[in-house]
Amino acid sequence: MTHSSPDSSTLSPPEQVFAGRVSADLPDGTVIFLIGMRINRPLLVHRWLPPFMAMPRMIRELTAQPERGFLGARTWLSGRNVMVQQYWRSMDDLMAYAHAREAEHLPAWRAFNRHIGTDGTVGIWHEAHAVRADESHVVYRNMPAFGLGAAVGRTAARPASPPKHKRPAPVAEPAPVTAGR
Repeated sequence: MTHSSPDSSTLSPPEQVFAGRVSADLPDGTVIFLIGMRINRPLLVHRWLPPFMAMPRMIRELTAQPERGFLGARTWLSGRNVMVQQYWRSMDDLMAYAHAREAEHLPAWRAFNRHIGTDGTVGIWHEAHAVRADESHVVYRNMPAFGLGAAVGRTAARPASPPKHKRPAPVAEPAPVTAGR
């Protein structure tokens, strides 16, 4: 299941493969937000289904309100685990949404605490990472629009660095000469 903002879906049809090597046109401060849940008690569907269903409502709301800074998302399922990989314009935008009283998030968070709390039926987690272009390495080869590239746009990738074993050895600096010796 994939959810993308209107901005990321207008970059190209999802099935169009871009030949060659491209990177994300990454503005500093872009946030990669990973949020997920683990279904600890699968047979208690009536307990874990409401938190599971809350995320698609939030994604629809965010997609309809691009001014909030949401850039796109992709949902991953693996056994008992669900993870939504989201992209945000900034950490401030993400935190503003998390605390917005009129948005879907706070009621969902309060309902989780009221109905699940610490009973262990469902585990939830999140990680938010602000990234800088000069400290990131993002490459797509022969891929459709995907990940950061779908969220923020694509650009030509910088030339690949040669493997470490093929790089020239660093030149040692000569030792300083001291007078009288």
